[in-house]
Amino acid sequence: MQDDDAEPQPELEPAIRAMIDATNRGDAEAFLDAFSDGATVDDWGRTFTGRAEIAGWDARENTGVHSHIDVTRVERDGDAVRVGVSVSGGGYTGGGAMTFVLDGARIARVVITG
Repeated sequence: MQDDDAEPQPELEPAIRAMIDATNRGDAEAFLDAFSDGATVDDWGRTFTGRAEIAGWDARENTGVHSHIDVTRVERDGDAVRVGVSVSGGGYTGGGAMTFVLDGARIARVVITG
């Protein structure tokens, strides 16, 4: 059943959509699969590089605390895709932005800011 009053979801590159959808399902493996092998997550200046470090971050601060990400806006500037977000769950809650750089079909870098 579709909610006719629901806001339409902004169009996102497949890897970004996969990461957000995996977060919202609590699917840690699918979350990690959205990233390239040497990817980096920069969470307000704390940097996590590679699958093992990103998996640890994800367990502590994302799928492991049942985060839910709603996309509020999307802006593109060259190779960067800035996604406005509203986050809820058992960890951080509130607004912010995630700026993505892709490496082909996967995420190479995401910088999380306000």
